[in-house]
Amino acid sequence: MSVLELRPRCERCGKPLPNESPDARICTFECTFCAQCAEGELNSICPNCGGNLVVRPIRPAELLERYPAAESEAP
Repeated sequence: MSVLELRPRCERCGKPLPNESPDARICTFECTFCAQCAEGELNSICPNCGGNLVVRPIRPAELLERYPAAESEAP
């Protein structure tokens, strides 16, 4: 099963975005930004691919052990 990569921080300002954060925004390539950056200067558009940024879903706690959030940023 392929699962969504839960990146740990905003790619623009570095704000921590743990799994349970309601402030995380992502595009279809899983680029990750905080709500302040996404809805502010970025105008809900990913600067990397031009796609829209939407609220990242929160992975249920019981699945985090089997499918953990990323510990580092994408390359």
